[in-house]
Amino acid sequence: MNGTRGDRPFVKRGSRHGPDFYRHEAAGLAWLAAAPGGPRVVEVLGVDDDEIALEPLPAGRATAQAARRFGRSLAVMHDAGAADWGAPADGWAGRCFIGDRPQECRPTRSWGEFYAEQRVRPFVAIAVDMGMLGGADLAVVERACDRIAAGEVDHPHDHPARLHGDLWTGNVLWAPARAAAGADAVEAVLIDPAAHGGHRETDLAMLALFGAPYLNEILRGYQERHPLREGWQQRVPLHQLHPLATHSAGHGAGYAVALVDAARQVLLL
Repeated sequence: MNGTRGDRPFVKRGSRHGPDFYRHEAAGLAWLAAAPGGPRVVEVLGVDDDEIALEPLPAGRATAQAARRFGRSLAVMHDAGAADWGAPADGWAGRCFIGDRPQECRPTRSWGEFYAEQRVRPFVAIAVDMGMLGGADLAVVERACDRIAAGEVDHPHDHPARLHGDLWTGNVLWAPARAAAGADAVEAVLIDPAAHGGHRETDLAMLALFGAPYLNEILRGYQERHPLREGWQQRVPLHQLHPLATHSAGHGAGYAVALVDAARQVLLL
């Protein structure tokens, strides 16, 4: 996205996944953008079966003030909600993806069941097939998934949030602010979602996993708008199981080590 020059759209094309791939991205962006008061979302200028064209975004540099504003607006977007745990973006009925990998979005009765069975275990299976995970380490991850799927970490006050779903720091760009927010102001812009109805702490845990700038300010702003339920810090490893599993399935054994460590921490909850 930052490679755009002048006012030319940023165009992505040529997915191996067929016509659903870019249309899924566009549907997710539209759903996130529909949350009043939420973060800025990159504008889709056009989409078809083969490509997506997005607005050009001049590069900016994050500031503490912009991060805090982003945290508040992210909470607002989450509060806009979703129909069910695991529900895809409103109006989307095709296949769903995270990055370049397919993943399911089937509405489910509980968050734990959805998270274990549709977000963690499918990628754990790929990591096992690739030889990245096995033996006692695999058993630890499976025990953690069993606990999650059984609803042992669900909470009755939790409701499906409108999630970005792949909110690592590379999918939060910083660009000059469109609205007046002070001289030389910047704002966060969301790109490349895997949007679905999920747990609000999952987006925050992914920001922490991959080192978002001014993370403490993002969290401070978030808490101002929507205070997190007690114990959220201890649940961070729980919500990092999904990104660690996806990376274990394609980015090396180091992520599998981190996945097993996170699973051990889940077993202590």
